Amino acid sequence: MVNDQKVLAVIPARGGSKGVPGKNIRPLGGKPLLAWSVEAARESRYIDRLILSSDDAEIIRVAREVGCEVPFVRPAELARDETPGIEPVLHALEQVPGYDYVVLLQPTSPFRSAEDIDRCIEACVGGAAPSCVTVTAPEKSPFWMFTLNRESRLSPLLPEPPGFSRRQDLPEVYALNGAVYVARTAWLLERRSFIGPETAGCIMSKEHSVDIDTEDDFALCEFRLSANR
Repeated sequence: MVNDQKVLAVIPARGGSKGVPGKNIRPLGGKPLLAWSVEAARESRYIDRLILSSDDAEIIRVAREVGCEVPFVRPAELARDETPGIEPVLHALEQVPGYDYVVLLQPTSPFRSAEDIDRCIEACVGGAAPSCVTVTAPEKSPFWMFTLNRESRLSPLLPEPPGFSRRQDLPEVYALNGAVYVARTAWLLERRSFIGPETAGCIMSKEHSVDIDTEDDFALCEFRLSANR
């Protein structure tokens, strides 16, 4: 609870992953991938209730084993490849009403910490923003990016900023890292998106911002965990 307002956290984990089959329950560092998000959420100072949204029986079984509540089974029509990511969250709010804030925690961000979650919640509530999402500095600035036309000619993605002469002169930019999304429930139900003109950004370190989407991502995470040990 934060400022006497109740906070619901949702971990969406559908079955049928194409890039890395079974990735949501695949072991990482000796425990299922989604367990990392469950543990971080349970350590949060503000989250009142943590639930899983899934259509997959095996994912549901594993989630319950690691201490995550599963109050419903997600309908198959909300677990397709083309299903917008916001739809499972809106469905969860219909099934579990009565919360002032909702937090979305993707299971593919294993190194996100409870502190990261709480900072994002605080930035939303304390900053009087209707929503807040975590971001990180990208490896490459978009001011160094180009598009290619049919003749393979380069065209800058963004116009060159005034006074630019060195990399250090470029404006600071941030990219969504997919780790934490927070919003006032009433605002989210109306907007149907965590992102809007009033959305605040909460900066996370690159080390905590790993998003597992490929086999290489899994290998990198395992390497980092082994190195830390």
